Amino acid sequence: MDDREYPFYFQENKMDFRILLEKITPALRNIARKHLLYGFYSEEDLYQEMCLYLWQHYGQGLPIGINESYVIKGCEFHIQNFLRKGRPKVTVSSLDELISPGGQTLGDILEDKSRTFASSMEDKLTIDKINGIGLTEKEKSVFSYLLKGYTVREIAGELGVSHVMIMKYKKSIIKKWNKK
Repeated sequence: MDDREYPFYFQENKMDFRILLEKITPALRNIARKHLLYGFYSEEDLYQEMCLYLWQHYGQGLPIGINESYVIKGCEFHIQNFLRKGRPKVTVSSLDELISPGGQTLGDILEDKSRTFASSMEDKLTIDKINGIGLTEKEKSVFSYLLKGYTVREIAGELGVSHVMIMKYKKSIIKKWNKK
């Protein structure tokens, strides 16, 4: 970097920044190497990103009481956030999109997970059997919430008991079902 890259009010502190950068460069390069596997950036890209972060935060010099290890850890946190936010987003595909030269679509290959009438009737019979195995009122209530897709904590909130108690009811239902 030459003097033209620094605004005039940073001229007096640029040596402090350069000294800081020279001292912590090995640690920054080590951080860049460590996080190389988690992103789509090269080691040099990550190192330069940390240098930009440093310049933005410490270009005017380090505040009193800030040590180098604090600065290095701040750079590592910055890179972790940078990589977390910079990941490519998921690409959305249509089931009707052609995926092969033969005209095959994604929908043609994927298994049809729609439920048949017979399987839904089987589920209903199983539910009736479970309800008929001598469940207490609380267990029936918990079971009905489980069938609706509630989580253990949500059921606990609805019934006004602890989630541990819901887990006990759930185990009791399973135990009674296994006996039958």
